[in-house]
Amino acid sequence: MGSNDDNKFVDEKHVVGIENVSDDSLPSYEDAAVTDGAPVEKVSPLGYHVDWVSVIFLNVSKMIGTGVFTTPGSILVGVGSIGLSLIFWVIGYAFAGALLAVYLEYSSYFPHRSGADVAYLEKAYPRPRFLMPTAFAVQSVLLSFSSSNAIVLARYILVAAGVEAKTWNVRGLAVGAYTVIILIGILSTKWSLRLSNAIGIVKVATLVFIAITGLVVLGGHTRVEDPHANFRNAFAGTSSNGNGLATALVKVNFAYSGFENAFAVMNEIKNPVKTMKRYAPISLTVVFILYFFANIAYFAAIPKESIRTSKELTASLFFTAVFGNTRAVTALSALVAVSSFGNLLAVVIGSSRIIRECGRQGVLPFPRFWASTRPFNTPLGPYLLKWTFTVIVILAPPAGDAFNFIVNLQSYPENVFKFLLTLGLWFVRKRRIAIGAPRGEFIAWNVVLVFTMAVNVYLLVLPWVPPEGGIYAGDVSFFYATYCIVGLAFLAVSGIFYWVYIIFLPKRGGYTLRQLLERLPDGAQANRLVKVPNDQLADWDATHDEHGDVIEPKNTPPATVQEKE
Repeated sequence: MGSNDDNKFVDEKHVVGIENVSDDSLPSYEDAAVTDGAPVEKVSPLGYHVDWVSVIFLNVSKMIGTGVFTTPGSILVGVGSIGLSLIFWVIGYAFAGALLAVYLEYSSYFPHRSGADVAYLEKAYPRPRFLMPTAFAVQSVLLSFSSSNAIVLARYILVAAGVEAKTWNVRGLAVGAYTVIILIGILSTKWSLRLSNAIGIVKVATLVFIAITGLVVLGGHTRVEDPHANFRNAFAGTSSNGNGLATALVKVNFAYSGFENAFAVMNEIKNPVKTMKRYAPISLTVVFILYFFANIAYFAAIPKESIRTSKELTASLFFTAVFGNTRAVTALSALVAVSSFGNLLAVVIGSSRIIRECGRQGVLPFPRFWASTRPFNTPLGPYLLKWTFTVIVILAPPAGDAFNFIVNLQSYPENVFKFLLTLGLWFVRKRRIAIGAPRGEFIAWNVVLVFTMAVNVYLLVLPWVPPEGGIYAGDVSFFYATYCIVGLAFLAVSGIFYWVYIIFLPKRGGYTLRQLLERLPDGAQANRLVKVPNDQLADWDATHDEHGDVIEPKNTPPATVQEKE
């Protein structure tokens, strides 16, 4: 605005920090599809550091973090048998592949939008106005922590160092390691991507080593006495309990979570649609192959009952069973720690862009803070937010069930939005047809969309089925469906926030919220929600276009506005 006084008029070409941007042409539908939401940045203010190698390893590094090393035990507890456990890893791959097709179609329609889900949901559900951006932004902020992976990273570092993993040295190390990761992301996008790529190579090599070692174990003549024991009657003990099966599938999906990570940096890729179509499926398929053979290796080397009780340290049990108490165990534990480090780095790179997009939509306070790329040409505000919430969640919860609960908690609201994301693709297609837009570069089969939605419904409904043994017999020591209730509570908070700030307060205050497009000196763009008095709404609409940009000067003065606090 032209003054620090919220009640002053907005000068039509002199909003603070507003500069002209490139007039590069965009696909017509990207501009015309929905007028609400974050503005399209025709030139990325974050630069173009993401090449095809980074696309592969942003996905690989987020997928291969702690899941395949830590969760096979809890998955086996849920499904009951070795055979069904392996089938679940295949189902997880199929579900991830189907959902990947959804992302690829969205990205072909909106190639200049980073943020993945936040951008696509905004385009799929433009009405009620601001509802979807508000709901997703609140959920993204409140659940913007990576504490579970940071804790597992700390544990593996301590195992590699031969230090006892006590509660507070684990937490202290987790905070320290995560702080280093955040600082790397803040200081340089280019070097954080290079480090992510390098660690990605290390973690792929680690899983290849585990897989090959497992094949050697199956061949015999190792420390493992009967490597085929778990594969005899592989389906013995298969569970029919819906809660256990749903929980196991949640864990599998958590292990594959990350196949969509590179979509969060779409606007930082020079040829985004072609690059994603080619390399995103490759990254997912490579990870599936590595996961499957890593599980074969675990089942060949570790007794079934030991895996069931392994908690988060399945990989360490494998190292011990195959190599004994040698330096190899320490070295391989260190490699798993490096893998966890790379996972967290890939996560913060992607999620910082998601939070930045939430901020650029205008529904969060201080949109300029979230959108700005100064001083290091990186999204400083989102990085600081992630660090704050992660440190709080690392230090606050009691030890014990935190890992399983947090994994489950984050997955439940996410599955709600994944369902809406898939459903919304049909709405986007319908609007494209209505304006005569050309066929997209990638179209997902309808059967793929139906399959994706069916799995999401499964993941949303079956966790409410009580586990065998009663309501306290889940994978945590307290009420089994607590994470479902808390997840729904987060969504309820989003709805309350929307009702208060978007509906109730404007109605009571006699104003209407409108978007104002701001262009920052670093080239970033963001919307700011402003309060336009109802008696001046016609003047405002006459001097601003549907995107919130100021129209060329007219003879009538612009409307009085107040910034939304």
